[in-house]
Amino acid sequence: MNQQPPPGHQPYPPQSPHPCQPYVPPQPPKKGMSTGAIVAITLGSVFVALILLGALVGGSSDTASRPKAPAASTAQGQDAKPAEKPAEPATPVKEQSQADQFKEFVAKNGTPQEKTAAEHVTRIQGADEQNDLLDTAEIHTDYAGGLLGPNAGKGKLLASVFAEWRQSKNGLVTVYDKDGEILANGNY
Repeated sequence: MNQQPPPGHQPYPPQSPHPCQPYVPPQPPKKGMSTGAIVAITLGSVFVALILLGALVGGSSDTASRPKAPAASTAQGQDAKPAEKPAEPATPVKEQSQADQFKEFVAKNGTPQEKTAAEHVTRIQGADEQNDLLDTAEIHTDYAGGLLGPNAGKGKLLASVFAEWRQSKNGLVTVYDKDGEILANGNY
């Protein structure tokens, strides 16, 4: 007697419609991201970008360079002490440029080679603006020759001593020659 399978019965494993090809089960349809997930990721990315932009543009949070408020108390019930007058009239103090501050630091703490190299510094930019995210400073010199020139080692020496003068978690100092070409760079 010949038994026939019930209607709708599939043999195990399912068989390919073509006997020479192996059976490959159909792949489940791919699911895309939901609209809510896309909106959340987009808003999160914009938020992070605004925070980073604010940190870069916002400048330094260093309170050492800000003027301090007077210590006199103005609360009700307390007498405010009058500010003491200086004995001599205050003479305006001319602030040193960043290059002069750097040269002064090298004169006090540098080696003879560093002192010689610092004499060629004409200008420094960005040394006073630090946010520890992406600090950049520039040292301009009267050297010539660029990155592959004869003064590249002196530029690297200036970048090294700059790292002793200023510290940052993520700083990059670039040393330029008199023509504006990169002489050297380094982390500080």
